[in-house]
Amino acid sequence: MPTAEEDKAITAAARSDPDAQPLTPLQLKSMVPIQALRGRPKSEHKKLLVSVRYSQEVVEFFKSTGEGWQSRMDGVLRQYVARHSRSA
Repeated sequence: MPTAEEDKAITAAARSDPDAQPLTPLQLKSMVPIQALRGRPKSEHKKLLVSVRYSQEVVEFFKSTGEGWQSRMDGVLRQYVARHSRSA
């Protein structure tokens, strides 16, 4: 830890540099922890992580459709569920 004199010298040096000004109390108060900003926004429709085995042809077909293939697979399965749950 710096002594009180060293702290004053550090603060004076920072204030004299226009590119390295100390943050104001208002700026400090408005700061948000970085974890709150990272990653994709939380969905209201949470998905479950499961391990499933599909035939090689099915996986190759969906992968060949490009990025987002897993979401397209989910869409196809959702359509199947919607069609079959109405008739049950």
